[in-house]
Amino acid sequence: MPKLKTTAAAMVAKARAQIREIETVDLIAMLDDPEVVIVDIRDVRERQRGFIPGSVHAPRGMLEFWVDPESPYFKEVFGQDKTYILHCASGWRSALSTLTLNQMGFDCAHLREGFSTWAAQGGPVNAPDP
Repeated sequence: MPKLKTTAAAMVAKARAQIREIETVDLIAMLDDPEVVIVDIRDVRERQRGFIPGSVHAPRGMLEFWVDPESPYFKEVFGQDKTYILHCASGWRSALSTLTLNQMGFDCAHLREGFSTWAAQGGPVNAPDP
């Protein structure tokens, strides 16, 4: 096995030192704020197990393309002047994605603990349609 120059955990730690992190209780308080867009970057199979009501699904593999107005894949939801909060399951993927989007010039933050503690901390969860 080749030796890595850095680990995923080290990359996440470095990203977290450079981005804005939102606590679960604070994002729960923002749920009804029309100026906040919650972006679920988990894959479709994860989202099928439940999701934050009103969240937009943008799989991590397409995220950079969906936020870039010059991309043929641009999604209008990302063209609004709003606060965007990314989340994944545990906060690792969303930390890396937030750093990448901030480097692109897109202003966003991420849910520090991810969806893994959302329900346990009182966050509402929608189940997908059957």
